[in-house]
Amino acid sequence: MPDSPPTTRPADAALNTGLGRVLLFVYGVFALSASARALVQIATHFSEAPLAYLLSALAGLVYIAATVGLAIGGTRGRRIALTSCSIELVGVLMVGTLSIADAIAFPDDTVWSRYGSGYGYVPLVLPFIGLWWIWRHRPTRPTPDAE
Repeated sequence: MPDSPPTTRPADAALNTGLGRVLLFVYGVFALSASARALVQIATHFSEAPLAYLLSALAGLVYIAATVGLAIGGTRGRRIALTSCSIELVGVLMVGTLSIADAIAFPDDTVWSRYGSGYGYVPLVLPFIGLWWIWRHRPTRPTPDAE
């Protein structure tokens, strides 16, 4: 019996299929909502809470990048999504903690304030799911087939 080629999982191994499509949709909704919210806040009353509004804009950019990464897939998309989800996780944990510890510094909410409580805590849960999904669908090294 001839040797069969080693099996590998492609670099974009279902990153945007199944649950990946749901993640793509949720990230897209958050990209749109966080960016729109930040633009309105910055355009209408930036001087009231500049830190909060700039953090909302940052969140919007992170969500846009994660959406793009999940959508394009492959090695490049995976790196973009991985970086974005990691920044999102650090951001929601830091901003969430600071917005509780120093409420005066956050006179208005950001997407990540109080760990995303204004969005049903989805901003807190989403990066964990995103990172898990990206890790679960990472490319694997070739393994010889069992005989």
